[in-house]
Amino acid sequence: MGRRVAETERKYEIGATTGTGLSDPAALGDLSALPGVARTRELPPVRLDAVYYDTPDLALAAHHRTLRRRTGGDDAGWHLKLPAGTPDTRTEVHVPLGTRTGKPPARLREEVAAVVRGRPLAPVARLRTKRRRVLLLGADGDTLAEIAYDEVAATVPDGTDSSWAEVEVELDAGELSLLDAVEKRFSAAGLSRSAVPSKLVRALGGRVTPLPVPPARPSTAGEVATGYLHAQLEAILDLDGAVRRAEEDAVHRMRVATRRARSALKSFRPELDRTVTDPLGVELKWLADVLGAERDREVLAERLAARLAELGPELAEEHVRHRLRAPAAHAGAHAELVRELTGPRYFAFLDALEALLAAPPWRPAADRPAAEAAAATVRRDHARLRGRIQDALGQRPGYERDLALHEARKEAKRARYSSEAAEPVLGRRAASHTARLKAVQQLLGEHQDSVMCRASLTTFRDQARAAAEDLAPYDAIERREQEIAADIEARLPEQWRTADRGV
Repeated sequence: MGRRVAETERKYEIGATTGTGLSDPAALGDLSALPGVARTRELPPVRLDAVYYDTPDLALAAHHRTLRRRTGGDDAGWHLKLPAGTPDTRTEVHVPLGTRTGKPPARLREEVAAVVRGRPLAPVARLRTKRRRVLLLGADGDTLAEIAYDEVAATVPDGTDSSWAEVEVELDAGELSLLDAVEKRFSAAGLSRSAVPSKLVRALGGRVTPLPVPPARPSTAGEVATGYLHAQLEAILDLDGAVRRAEEDAVHRMRVATRRARSALKSFRPELDRTVTDPLGVELKWLADVLGAERDREVLAERLAARLAELGPELAEEHVRHRLRAPAAHAGAHAELVRELTGPRYFAFLDALEALLAAPPWRPAADRPAAEAAAATVRRDHARLRGRIQDALGQRPGYERDLALHEARKEAKRARYSSEAAEPVLGRRAASHTARLKAVQQLLGEHQDSVMCRASLTTFRDQARAAAEDLAPYDAIERREQEIAADIEARLPEQWRTADRGV
């Protein structure tokens, strides 16, 4: 999917009051006096020519993503920049220029499919940059950071031209403290951090409408609900490319985000209009099921591999290993998953979730104070979980208890996620409650995995019986899984007593 690197940089504006003289490195004094810097080296100036691509409604820019084809300099090629979840840091995906100039490479289009959603990509701006660079070098000659002094001329399709000067500082082998030291030097010289996230956004002026960002500390119940949903949408968009690349654990994490979002729609029913949220809940369930097909296969394959490792050589014969490794063959399943994630239903779901966040369907209860409402939601979901746990523990071991524990597991997720959503307003006490519920959920999840593993053994045993093979390996695995499940059931009461506290 292209070369991926983390890029940590800060941008600074050169305004009319500071003067363009600051595009001259000498105007900032002796940079080799910065902490850890042994010397500097100025590189020859370069001219960069970049064409930026986006959808007609500038969806990439609105989601803090940029896609460009740039020539000139020492890293000419196609560049896609993605949020990295860390301040001042982005993930850059680099693909060679190739021979086609008018269409972004398929590898990069796949990376942004969840944002583009089938809309055409076309040039939206052209930026020509004259760049002077100074390297900050350590004692061993390694590049700690690069300071780039840019003079930019931008043109957009409607003919609007603009130009400006700015400075970029990109970290290489140095520590974040070096960026802070550079910033202190810049501040003293009159430079301020750029108010716009990228050159493209500056070139486009007010044409970009970013998604609304929820407050870090919600003040109302409605903001608690939509803030949590916003986080799950961001997680889905961020993980979509990793799922398509079949990165380890990506399917699981994306599935968890869909479950969190669906759970939030249930927990926050008093705050959100169900005529809007119920259809979205149906789509979230569909997406979780789509992701679940591959995730369940992964879990089963890992569990069977663990059980195989426990079998003695007299039982783990090659035909047994071959049969039990079958769930690990997943190329076809992954291809089917990617097809679903490239289809209209998935894109329509993302549109609907974004529309909800842009204009939340709040009910009157959404105006309640955040902490009071969040605590009430957590208590309500915890009470539901308590009832399910008590019901399960009251059942005799066997099929009925397995079903009851599975229902308790679903309620444990809901209680955990509503506690998670409350953390921005309830703080440490909600975080502690979330951790206790997570432990209960994981224990119940381990039990359900054991149940599903034993169910799969029925199929494997039938295949072995049809092939006139010894059934002892499958019987041994089933006994081991029964032992694991029984141990979990024995530990659950104490684990629940630890978790069954107020928030």
